[in-house]
Amino acid sequence: MTAKDATWRPASPAPSPAGGGDAASAPPGGQPVSAARGDSEPAGTGTASAAGSPAPTVGAPAPAPEPTAPAPTGAPAAAAEAPDTPAVPAPGVDTTRPAPTGPPAPPAPAPTGPTGPLASAAEAPGTPAVPAPDTPAVPAPGAERTRPAPVLSVRDLSVRFLLPGGRRIAAVSGASFDVAPGECLALIGESGCGKSVLASALLGLLPANARTAGHAHLGGLDLLTAGERTLARTVRGRRVGLVPQSPAAHLTPVRTIRSHLEETVAHLTGVRGRAARRAAAEQAAHRTEFPLDHLDRHPHELSGGLAQRAATALALVGDAPLLLADEPTTGLDRDLVDRTVDELRRHVDDGHALLMITHDLTAAERIADRVAVMYAGRIVELTDAARFFGTPGPRHPYSRGLLEALPERSFTPVPGLPPELGSLPEGCAFAPRCDRATDACAALPPFEHTVACHHPVTATPADTPTAARTPEDTRA
Repeated sequence: MTAKDATWRPASPAPSPAGGGDAASAPPGGQPVSAARGDSEPAGTGTASAAGSPAPTVGAPAPAPEPTAPAPTGAPAAAAEAPDTPAVPAPGVDTTRPAPTGPPAPPAPAPTGPTGPLASAAEAPGTPAVPAPDTPAVPAPGAERTRPAPVLSVRDLSVRFLLPGGRRIAAVSGASFDVAPGECLALIGESGCGKSVLASALLGLLPANARTAGHAHLGGLDLLTAGERTLARTVRGRRVGLVPQSPAAHLTPVRTIRSHLEETVAHLTGVRGRAARRAAAEQAAHRTEFPLDHLDRHPHELSGGLAQRAATALALVGDAPLLLADEPTTGLDRDLVDRTVDELRRHVDDGHALLMITHDLTAAERIADRVAVMYAGRIVELTDAARFFGTPGPRHPYSRGLLEALPERSFTPVPGLPPELGSLPEGCAFAPRCDRATDACAALPPFEHTVACHHPVTATPADTPTAARTPEDTRA
């Protein structure tokens, strides 16, 4: 989507700062991330067998019938034996043909299956023929399984910033993706590629000079056209939780972490009573490994890692269906990164959706179900995490370059620098840094299947599992 093709809408003006304001609805740069000041919202049964025999009668014993000659095996029952019960033909029997006369034909040999001979109706007279149950089709390896209806559905989302002199910054261009319940989508890419702008657009936290186009449906609500009142009262904190990129700037400096948590608990969960709110706040802190003896400290008294854990605890309080986590592992050591990611994964496994923005590819591999790669404001690859981090690996040269830059891979950086978002080329923005570029890259590549590239990677030595790499590949 280009700027001239889109219907551009001014972003909802961000709420003005106020001391102790709505923590979850605050725009970047001054208000807390909790929802502290938001207003609460307010078969039937048959009687005959497949061979036409009457069903046995349960009750008092009937007079013994006079002896009669036994009917031939497999022969249909006489109509006189069941005058009121019409014979039900077995499945597949042609009822338009007359019944054969003479002795019955010998039964055909029973077919055999993987578990042994299959019984036929002739071998068990009087037993209804039960058709085999339908076996669900098993998708082929690599085939996409049926996914539930998405919690968030984004189509052609674009964001432009209007600058003095008529300049436009194309921060996000034509982004499309879904996030389903019980799924984590990891959005990765270099700094400045538009990841955080995309998340801010979803929550209406863009500055006044921003213009948006496209759609972002959260159920029946389009987040890009919703007003500030709707976003503040019914979306932020309640339907969408946010872990901000700079948590210390989103916490009110004159209030303790305990105060943040208790007020958020009261507004989002309806817990009443001082003791109950206190217990719920401590439980929320425990989920993110925030030390209880630091709850009575103010934001400026916390390290970056502790502020990050406090912001994550606040985002999880409302149990929102969708969680936006913008660099949730910033400032954490490796052990805390793993524990934070595992807690977020448990949140996802409980049926929530997670859009996680991160530079930490190791954390993304640990938590993500799918991976979206962003470059120069565009999503250039969207695929399953198992295929991305394993075999066959990424298909876009930029995505493969990001993986190969890891120390446990080849530790080779992607050459060059990303382009300025205010002066993007007409064609592929990665072409100046790509060793596969040709004249075809002068045109913008369409997004087909899982990748937007004129020359996607099909197979490279990177398809070899990491454990099989030579020491030269992993040596720093």
